[in-house]
Amino acid sequence: MRNLRTERLQASNRQRFTTKSGNYVFRAILVWGILVLGTLALAARLFYLQVVDPVITYEQAPDGKSLTQIANDQQTTKLDVYIPRRQIVDRANNVLATDSLTYTLYVHPYLFKRNSIDVPATEIAKELAAILEDRTPAELEKIFSKQKWGIQLAENLPETKKAKIIALQIDGLDLRQQYSRFYPHQEMAAEVTGYVNRDSTRSPQAGVEFTQQQLLERPPVQWQMKRSYSNNELVFHPGDLGRTQKLFNFDDLRLQLTIDLRLQQMARHALKQQMEKYKAKRGAVIVMDVRNGAISALVSEPTYDPNKYFENYDLGLFKNWAITDLYEPGSTFKPINLALALDAGVVTPHDTVDDTGKIKIKDATVSNHDYATDGARGNISLAEILQHSSNVGMIKVMSRLNPAKYYHLLQKLGIEDNLEFDIPGYTPGRLKDEVEFTVRAIEPATAAFGQGFSLTPLKLIQLHAALANQGKLVIPHVVRGLADYNGFLHYSLPTHSEPVFTPKTARAVLQMMEQVVEKGSGYAAKIPGYRIAGKTGTSQKANTEGGYDESAKITSFVATFPAESPRYAVLAVVDEPQGEYTFGSTVAAPIVGSVIESIINIEGIPPSTATRK
Repeated sequence: MRNLRTERLQASNRQRFTTKSGNYVFRAILVWGILVLGTLALAARLFYLQVVDPVITYEQAPDGKSLTQIANDQQTTKLDVYIPRRQIVDRANNVLATDSLTYTLYVHPYLFKRNSIDVPATEIAKELAAILEDRTPAELEKIFSKQKWGIQLAENLPETKKAKIIALQIDGLDLRQQYSRFYPHQEMAAEVTGYVNRDSTRSPQAGVEFTQQQLLERPPVQWQMKRSYSNNELVFHPGDLGRTQKLFNFDDLRLQLTIDLRLQQMARHALKQQMEKYKAKRGAVIVMDVRNGAISALVSEPTYDPNKYFENYDLGLFKNWAITDLYEPGSTFKPINLALALDAGVVTPHDTVDDTGKIKIKDATVSNHDYATDGARGNISLAEILQHSSNVGMIKVMSRLNPAKYYHLLQKLGIEDNLEFDIPGYTPGRLKDEVEFTVRAIEPATAAFGQGFSLTPLKLIQLHAALANQGKLVIPHVVRGLADYNGFLHYSLPTHSEPVFTPKTARAVLQMMEQVVEKGSGYAAKIPGYRIAGKTGTSQKANTEGGYDESAKITSFVATFPAESPRYAVLAVVDEPQGEYTFGSTVAAPIVGSVIESIINIEGIPPSTATRK
């Protein structure tokens, strides 16, 4: 019995052991299977992500980048590298604008020490005042007392002053460098170049800096660097060596202007001299090549220093009033009117008119400027009309034109059209309403001697250049193109011309204008041995009430030189000169004469082969 019980117990234990062993094996196989399946699934997923479809879905990564791109972004740094703005040069390659390294000085008074020894603020103020030269030591000391750190004391300091400040060896002086636009000739060409803001935006303002932004800005360059896994150092990205090489080899192109700096300086000097003499409000001088519209000098006074544009300048100085402001041209428009009448066939170069000295137009009476002294001149030629600047003579000539036709001829000159110019702000001229012009007889009468409508000085010289260019109107411009350091043009603007007068008429009017300089009101511009054609102008200024200000006038003189083979048109306009004898002949003509003398010296132009008698 005992043996039988023992055997049954042993059999039961064996069965229980076998069952537990089976359970262990099953569990082990299950766990192993799960691990294998997990490993295979992970491997498959990695294979899928990196080989089959490396782009992560937008639900996983909103920017839709691949894993490789994400890794590169984390390991790579892109630096925006400063690329200097292209220089602006004149036609002789004199630099008018360039980027230069400048410094801003910050002071921290609580750190003032020299060789670890405290230095009194009084001593530092005295040393800095001698370098900065814009404030006294007392003023600097007062500034130091306001706060203990972070005082911006000076900006746009050149390299020379930076070196002097460093030589002081004073702790608490912090120099931070930046690139700024620098204009080495200061105000000499400010009305042409404009300026660039010195803030972080470096946005261009006014002049060609503004209009030629696309030519002046070089393409941006980024410097790509990648972090090394071995020693945690930054190295060049292997795939960007071409761009890195380009970084140090950007083009040497410069924006070349048609302006001649020497002539610009001489024209400004002549203008300022007359403005000071007659205490004038403002003035302008323009010199233009009649063959292609290239402007050699464009002076507007008063002006500003583009290096210090942020100083308390009148905002009006930042525009070039010779381009933006309208005025009534007065007698300087008489040659243009004569050309219109000649081309219309209502007069011939040999016709005469009866100059009665004054004439009644409806309820108004118009007189010659010298009627009180010279009275009526009787029969005079067209050339004598210009020589004596006869208002009555011009009215009688232009009255032969139908008013409606006269109005349309003025329109064809483009007075009211916009002129695409290289300097911003051009203002189209203004004619009276067509109905008013054709119905009221006084309107074509006053237009005959250059009043009752307005235009800019730039438009006036363009029209006179057409007379000198065989009747062809060219587009004024100051930009020649992009040139390298050898002067070779890599980009230039196309030239364009259109006929507005016949060559025969243009030559005839130019010959008449010579008498104005030889023995008329333009005698002050006469230069012995040279043939010069010109016309003076003295016009009343319109007031806001629709009339004219008897106490304010604009004097002007326009000339073409040399008359036998015209190349240059020169215009001087002086606004509100003061004094008793302020006319185009006394105020503006001497300016033009001085400018023409400068052109002769600069260009080496020989005397005329045959001086006109």
